[in-house]
Amino acid sequence: MILSCHHIYKSFGTTEILKDISFHMEERQKIALIGANGAGKSTLLKIITGEYSADSGEAVLAKGKALGYLSQHQDLAVESTIYDGLLQAKADVLELEQRIRELEQQMKHTSGDQLERLLNTYTTCTQEFEQKNGYAYKSEVTGVLKGLGFTESDFTKPISTLSGGQKTRVALGKLLLLAPDVLLLDEPTNHLDMESIAWLETYLLNYPGAVILVSHDRYFLDKVVSKVVELEHGSCLAFDGNYTAFAEKKKVIREAELHAWMNQQQEIAHHEAVITKLRSFNREKSIRRAESREKMLDKMEVLDKPENTDYAMKLELEPNVVSGNDVLHVENLSKAYPGLPLFSDVSFNISRGEKVAIIGKNGTGKTTILKILNRLIQPDGGKFSLGTKVKIGYYDQEHHVLHMDKTIFQEISDDYPSLNNTKIRNVLAAFLFRDDEVFQPISTLSGGERGRVSLAKLMLSEANFLILDEPTNHLDITSKEILESALKNYTGTVLYVSHDRYFINQTATRILDLTNQTLVNYIGNYDYYLEKRDELTSIYAPANVQEKAADAPSDTKLSWQQEKELLAARRKKENALKRLEDAIEKLEARDSEIDELFALEENATDAAKCAELSREKEEISEKLAELYEEWEALSE
Repeated sequence: MILSCHHIYKSFGTTEILKDISFHMEERQKIALIGANGAGKSTLLKIITGEYSADSGEAVLAKGKALGYLSQHQDLAVESTIYDGLLQAKADVLELEQRIRELEQQMKHTSGDQLERLLNTYTTCTQEFEQKNGYAYKSEVTGVLKGLGFTESDFTKPISTLSGGQKTRVALGKLLLLAPDVLLLDEPTNHLDMESIAWLETYLLNYPGAVILVSHDRYFLDKVVSKVVELEHGSCLAFDGNYTAFAEKKKVIREAELHAWMNQQQEIAHHEAVITKLRSFNREKSIRRAESREKMLDKMEVLDKPENTDYAMKLELEPNVVSGNDVLHVENLSKAYPGLPLFSDVSFNISRGEKVAIIGKNGTGKTTILKILNRLIQPDGGKFSLGTKVKIGYYDQEHHVLHMDKTIFQEISDDYPSLNNTKIRNVLAAFLFRDDEVFQPISTLSGGERGRVSLAKLMLSEANFLILDEPTNHLDITSKEILESALKNYTGTVLYVSHDRYFINQTATRILDLTNQTLVNYIGNYDYYLEKRDELTSIYAPANVQEKAADAPSDTKLSWQQEKELLAARRKKENALKRLEDAIEKLEARDSEIDELFALEENATDAAKCAELSREKEEISEKLAELYEEWEALSE
């Protein structure tokens, strides 16, 4: 055991955040620490690091083990470059390298016993240098920086000039290179694109130490962790397995708890009704029986009502008008900024009922496409058109659709003047804004709270074409799952940008990957995209696409309909191959059967039977030859 938490309690003022938190972790174990926003996850991490003290209980780290902590927000005011900042994590290796160089210089001018002593010291130092992977420390630093999304041109940038997200990536890289025995990572994927998150997954899976992860990225947790610790209403429960296994177990436990509580409530109600009836008879015997039942009820250990989902938002999306079948037509769309080309000649169509996700690295122009479609910015070239009766509902990750000077109540009442006060309060209560909370100014809300206000407006819009920019940002896991369910049940059309792979897997029917300044189309969810990415990217968006001659054939940029036809043709060939293989198998089986029939004594003396079997065997041979030839041609 490398870390254990024993009966930890923590309150801030009169609010009890953590109560009786106990769990342990083994060496090399990867644990997810999950819970709703405000459940106390970051507080628990800070108690483990010693930044906060527990009111009672303790977190115990095994003797001689080192702890490393990545908080959500970094304030790195250092003047060193990104590369030098990470190189500091290798200070012991650098000192050892310097010592080795000094010894080499000294040995040039030394002899005899002193040389012998220097040689022994030199051997010890080089062995330690090798054990610490000293010969590869530069490539290790470079690998971590590139894995976290920095390019070589970024390496010389001063850390003090970076954004908050970039500083967090620098801090994460330094922590990974320090390689403490226990890593505590608070939302490490928040500022990473999909490629960097996938790199971090692999890195952590191979990490020799133990890791506690706070993350709302369920796909990431599924890949990395083998244990889940959930904080809920101040208490904790531990489950073995990844996030999906946890979710399934939790659902079963919740249903069993609710079922047991409801059964007990029915039993209590029955006893109380019987007691009331017995007392109404007003006889000595009936009163004694009633008292006996009352004593039995008093002794009953009454189950607490399972926590319901009143703390979770309630979201129902439904259009008030059905659009035409053709919802969006985009043709040869292009956009670039000075020194930064984003995309060119992008064309695609979206039909009614589709749920389409746009994915790609940070800075490729995904949000720009959505802003163009909402007419917030102008494209450099190309055009787009909406179908008949299409009404757009837009969710902006920066929440520019909200008015910072208004209260939550005013934001809804001004946009939907037909709603009365009671209706507005009911809608806001469904999104967890109750009582005087509805009069909070938008400017004072957190990112997650602003997201809930934007989702409330989206629900009220009754739009039939939802355009969503990072809708799961700042949402806790419960809220993400509610949004997923609402989108899956939504009968309209959805186009969204997201880095949340689990969310994409649950909701997308099609994926558009913005890579190498063009879109590659995948008819399926995120798992299908991973399966086909290398193959389709090399065909439709090779890395040197910008270097192609202007008159190069454009048939590699197939439309969605063309690709659909291509995939259909491929499936048709695969089915034909399967039918051929089944036919060949049957004929070969019959051919073997005929050989066995020839060997039977009753057939050996029956000339007519032998002739019949010979003809059938010859026909099979001819047919097999045809099928083999057809199979070879088709399989190529």
